[in-house]
Amino acid sequence: MQPAKCRILYVDDHEDTSFMLTHLLGQSDYEVVTAPSIERTLELIREERFDLYVLDKRLPDGSGLDLCKRLNELTPEVPIIFYSGDAYELHRKEGIDAGADAYVIKPNVDKLIDKVHEILSEQECSAAVS
Repeated sequence: MQPAKCRILYVDDHEDTSFMLTHLLGQSDYEVVTAPSIERTLELIREERFDLYVLDKRLPDGSGLDLCKRLNELTPEVPIIFYSGDAYELHRKEGIDAGADAYVIKPNVDKLIDKVHEILSEQECSAAVS
């Protein structure tokens, strides 16, 4: 029996970035679901389980920081990575203080993929549908 595929919810309103990450992370045998907004993210987590959240800080219907806090309340066992163009140390600190496990600056996709591998290698993926 193969191990379960890890499921990642990627939250970003930029379709090109979402498409690129879905493709790149899919090559690493992850299942990636995308959401363009906070509202859609909250709908998805009520319907499905995920092993990792990757969030942008700036979303069309609010702050990724607020979403991070909300996700930690609703699903505290699921790690969170911010993937954002906000590049100052202050921004990284805000993300970590909001409850994220890591903060990667766009467009460093290689570092993001490495961080995804690192976090998911430390846990058993259980969200995949058998």
